[in-house]
This record gives sequence, structure tokens and C-alpha cells, in this order.
Amino acid sequence: MRLDNPIADIDSPKIASALPDILTVAEVEQMLTVPQKQKPLVLRNYAMLHLLYATGIRVSELVGLPVRDCSLTSGHVRVLGKGDKERMVPFNEVAGGQIEEYLTKTRPVLLRKRTSPYLFVTGGGGKMTRNRFWQILKGIVAANGIEKIVSPKTMRHSFATHLLAGGADLRSVQMMLGHTDISTTQIYTHVDKGRVKELHRRFHPRG
Repeated sequence: MRLDNPIADIDSPKIASALPDILTVAEVEQMLTVPQKQKPLVLRNYAMLHLLYATGIRVSELVGLPVRDCSLTSGHVRVLGKGDKERMVPFNEVAGGQIEEYLTKTRPVLLRKRTSPYLFVTGGGGKMTRNRFWQILKGIVAANGIEKIVSPKTMRHSFATHLLAGGADLRSVQMMLGHTDISTTQIYTHVDKGRVKELHRRFHPRG
């Protein structure tokens, strides 16, 4: 007589979606170092990169960000994400300084007395595209000798992972990323296994 397999009805564990490479903090710092030759386009490129890592916003949100929605005074960007859901995301003083320098020295030169509602514009004064920024990012990665495949999404993943590794709570990171479901944000908690192990060692009674 054949017995039924007792584990046949148990669901297989779900495999988390594969994440692209996460940059280390040192790699990000290396990429964010502005070259000595600060030509107009270089200032724009690094202002975009600084803001991307400082806020973790999507590349579509970055290139479509209106000037009016970036406040240097409060250090926040107002972002309309998926489903036109609005969120306010802070950025640090370093990113603010890069943006201010771009607004002062570069944007007027690129616009040539024209107007644009967008914060970041191309060399011809038009709207920056996702593909163009991706090309810019690839150039910065190559110039710094980083061998990982780095996309705008890699910067977003690195932003979230570094925040959680530094002790940020999951709900705050969820809000900044614009995730509707917190389970989407939870994928980042498995990346920094070293931190989880250290927390276990410190706080478990037999750690």
C-alpha cells in the first residue's frame, strides 16, 4: 500500500527576484567625486548622479523633474510617481550644492536664453531622456574603472540597501522609494546579510 507523500501539499519557498549588482559605499563615493575639469556638461551630469543617489528616485522621475519641484531651501524634491502618487523625498547638502552649482553655471548656458520647465536639460536645451542619462552613467562608471554593470536602477537599489544597512526603518525607505506594497521594499533586507548576522550576535541572549 502506497502512502501519500506528507510534504506534497507544502508550497515551495518563493525565490526572491534577482537584484542587479549593488554598489558598495566606497564605489558610490568614487563615482560621486566630481572631476577637476568642471565643464558645463560635467556639472550637469554629476548633479544628476548626486540627486539620483541622494533620493533613490526612478530615472523617469529624475529626467522628468520640473525645476519648481526641487527645493534647495528645504532640501526636498516633490515627485509624482507611478499612478500619479505624490511623495516628498529629502536630499543631502552635498547633492543640494551640486544642483545649485548646475543651476547657476550650467543650465543658463545650455538653455541659451530659452526656457524649459525641466530641471535637467540636454546640451541643446531640450528635455533629458532616460537613454541619454544611461549613456552618461555608463561613461562615469567606465571612467572610474568599476567593472560592475551599473544602471540607474542599480543606483536606486544601492540607495535603499545603504539606508537599511545604516539603520533606516523599512517604512521610511518604502515612502522614499514610492512603493505601494512594503513587500516590494523588503527585497532589500536580504541583501545585507552581514548586518543581520551582526544584529543577531549583538541582541540574541546567546549571541
